[in-house]
Amino acid sequence: MKLPLLAAALCVLTPAVVFAADAPTAPRAARSIHLGFPAPDAAAFYNEAVVDESVNGSYFMACGWNTGYFGIQQIRNSNDKVVIFSVWDPTKGDDAKAVPLEQRVEVLFEGEGVKVNRFGGEGTGGKSMFPHTWKLGETNRFLVEAKVEGDKTAYTGWFFLNDKREWKRLVTFRTKTGGKPMRGLYSFVEDFRRDTKSATEARSARFGHGWVQTLAGDWEPLAKARFTASNAKTEAKETINAGVRDGWFFLTTGGATKQVQELNQVIEKIAANKRPKDLPTAK
Repeated sequence: MKLPLLAAALCVLTPAVVFAADAPTAPRAARSIHLGFPAPDAAAFYNEAVVDESVNGSYFMACGWNTGYFGIQQIRNSNDKVVIFSVWDPTKGDDAKAVPLEQRVEVLFEGEGVKVNRFGGEGTGGKSMFPHTWKLGETNRFLVEAKVEGDKTAYTGWFFLNDKREWKRLVTFRTKTGGKPMRGLYSFVEDFRRDTKSATEARSARFGHGWVQTLAGDWEPLAKARFTASNAKTEAKETINAGVRDGWFFLTTGGATKQVQELNQVIEKIAANKRPKDLPTAK
């Protein structure tokens, strides 16, 4: 007995439909990758970053620690660029409005031209943004100071303005830390556009000439870094790499990047032999 034409057509199409449903989903974003710097508890963290490749929706974070991060971004839907410095509340959750006033990050200083507000969605806290047209191949300099004040720690973010040859104090945030100093130092490169196409675009930056000031006041160079990466299911897994280039650590993610450096391995470079003498202080 012959099948009706419609039923026969469905039988022919069924395998193709199943095959399409089983096809892997394209990654939404380039993988977030990091350099973790072995370092003592810190009173200050200095680092430099040079962006070699960038597209909209990229974050090149130079100075990260256990309660905040500091770097430069190329905005998601435009070519606008900013310096961003953020500190987390001590609470859990992603709703910034739900955090009690006494648990919120305090703003002790706000620099001219710096926009300060609260953020949520990835934890909650205080965020500052400063419009700044950083350039590919240009050295960007960052300094974070940490001052323990009772059961809180105050963090000051400084960014060097290359055109004016001077340091700009962006903001000072204070948050509850149990009286702990700055620790867990790291840098990262992130694709925050996450629109599938962004996974096919490369982002690359170098980080180096880093120094940490110990609680005793001594300065130590950062010459080692552990290469790690996000395990988010929506991110491309293979197109990442790290290493040492021209005396700098580098991180590259997205596009046609080929991985050579194994994850979770420590990378070493020659330590900077001279600490910059022009570092500012808010103390």
